Amino acid sequence: MARENSPFSNYAYAILTANARRTPDKVALTYCGEQSFTYDQLNRRVNRVAHALLAAGVAPGMRVASLMNETLHVAEVYLAQMKIGSVVAALNPYWPADTLRQVVERSECTAFVYDATVEDTVAAIRPELPGVKLWLRVGGPGAEAVDLDALAAGASEAEPPLGGFGDDLLALFYTSGTTGLPKAVMHTHFSSLASAQIWLDVGHDRDSVMGTGAIIWGIGFPALVGPAFYAGMKLVLEQDWGPANFLKVVPREKVTHVSLIPSFFAALLGSDEHRDADLSSLRAIVLGGEPLLSGLRERIMRRLPDAAIYSYYGQTEAPYTCIGRQDDGSQDISSVGRARMSCAVRVTDPSGRRVVGEVGEINLSGPNLMAGYDGQPDKTAEVLRDGWYVGGDLGRMDADGFLYVLGRREDSILKGGRWTQPAQIEEAAIGLDGVAEAGAVGVPAHPEGGDAVEQKILLAVVPRAGAALDADAVRAALAERLPAHRAPDAVVVADELPHTQDASGGPGKLLRRGIRDRYADRVRWTAR
Repeated sequence: MARENSPFSNYAYAILTANARRTPDKVALTYCGEQSFTYDQLNRRVNRVAHALLAAGVAPGMRVASLMNETLHVAEVYLAQMKIGSVVAALNPYWPADTLRQVVERSECTAFVYDATVEDTVAAIRPELPGVKLWLRVGGPGAEAVDLDALAAGASEAEPPLGGFGDDLLALFYTSGTTGLPKAVMHTHFSSLASAQIWLDVGHDRDSVMGTGAIIWGIGFPALVGPAFYAGMKLVLEQDWGPANFLKVVPREKVTHVSLIPSFFAALLGSDEHRDADLSSLRAIVLGGEPLLSGLRERIMRRLPDAAIYSYYGQTEAPYTCIGRQDDGSQDISSVGRARMSCAVRVTDPSGRRVVGEVGEINLSGPNLMAGYDGQPDKTAEVLRDGWYVGGDLGRMDADGFLYVLGRREDSILKGGRWTQPAQIEEAAIGLDGVAEAGAVGVPAHPEGGDAVEQKILLAVVPRAGAALDADAVRAALAERLPAHRAPDAVVVADELPHTQDASGGPGKLLRRGIRDRYADRVRWTAR
């Protein structure tokens, strides 16, 4: 058998079956505190689903739209599809029905698997998807759909024939779609296995326990589930991974490792509910997806002094490319770290020349890199350049290879003829007493005409529980701390800031455009 077609170059076999052979009796997964499966038991369950999919007509290379909310279904069905080599089109349950329809159509899916939680959505889009010939339902029988559970109940537990290896397409993971229809990012078995190796760069041991929730669909699957299984951890799988349930699950399951966005901890530590929770089991907190402000980092360190704090940087197109330690003095805390094992990062000027100590575009490379955007060769060519992914983030690299991420080009604020990244303002705001979270945006300084580039700065702040904030006082305090081109022109005190809905029960990434949409009129009125 050719090396590239080794079972260990099949993603699901490498992360699951290998552990079932190595440590069959070790607990692989707990689900909502109610069910528990060893690696051997979980592997057998996945094998039954794989045989059921084959019996229903799913074949290697077939594109299967997968829309599920229940995290156990996601884990089992994704892994089964990955074993047999069908392509997982990992749909986002939070998308509007029309977006789902367009994505399924553009991705040329001919099969569709779903669970009971999205029954109404499926009923609405099904008549508009004539290209889908096979409908499969998880969680019991459904109208005009194959009952996958019934097929799996009587299916073999033996390993199914593996249908995908190495550079074969594993899945389509979709971008956020903040500027149009989400792009389908193509990841292979090899690229997803490379992402699973994050724990080579993060401390862990044989008793480590990874906790996560409904964020596992989409790129969260190879970024969270894959690494946990690949490292032989126990995966604590929940439906709700919001702050309230987090405070219950971590002590119950003795969770040691989590990977979250900083906004989660802003919400968690922004109230007093965490004070009585036993979070002492936490040993590694991996944070990324948005800037980690030093004020928030200090709060996390005070609350969880025994936990190592890691920052990471990557995108759906190149997950977990950089990683760094934030709590031990090994690096400047404003850096996200260096390229992790086997990956590479550089910063280039407009001509594509590598620069050090200068601001430029961040380039990412490594075995974790996507194969391209499905069906969009022009878009692929824009961002994949000579083996590097150039996705529009600005940054700076120092002489030791540490990367400093400044943010998206489109998020930059131009005031007083000088560019500022929102995080620089937000970090100062977080340092003020009583501020739990902050979001800064630029708005046109002259909306009725004149200079269309020059901007003014709007800052929205959320008070900590029990604290009261005065907008004018916050503005005055920041005017003393910040240079004029970073000082907010208007401050709004908000109950909460807008976030994406990418994580069930918990806050997603900060939506700066939402701040602009809600408060832009107030900026113009206040700033004049």
